[in-house]
Amino acid sequence: MSTEEDRQDPRLRLVHQLRAATVEFDLLAAEFAARHGLHPTDLRALIALLDAARAERPVTPGRLGEQLRLNSAGTTTLIDRLERLGLVRRERDTTDRRRVLLTVEPRAVDLGWSFFGPAIGTLLGAMDAFTPAELDTVGRFLVAMTTATTAARTNAAHRP
Repeated sequence: MSTEEDRQDPRLRLVHQLRAATVEFDLLAAEFAARHGLHPTDLRALIALLDAARAERPVTPGRLGEQLRLNSAGTTTLIDRLERLGLVRRERDTTDRRRVLLTVEPRAVDLGWSFFGPAIGTLLGAMDAFTPAELDTVGRFLVAMTTATTAARTNAAHRP
């Protein structure tokens, strides 16, 4: 899109800014993955498991595979690799011993904080320039953009 089009629809400027932020986050994540010998899918798996832990949602290997769009064999290989690295462990569900749950090891959390902690501090510092009401608006915006992006990805997956 040209600058002229951006002026005609200022929302496009926000789309470009959101994309730029996403690219920067991706580059930061790629640096972390490269430093620790992880595949990008390994990092996505760790993020999914950490998000689930924060939400107090148990995650089975099947659920993780669905979320990452991996088949059963790919999911098993991924979990085996993360287990070998000491980042994830499999545990039997205490309420249903047939079910296996995945847990992020403290080592993974420590690695993440040692790398991403300074970046999070920088982000929090940048947020200090905004009022609570502005941050609430940004939060609603980001939720709406995530929902819209998920819908666009889902629709694209169903197009020939």
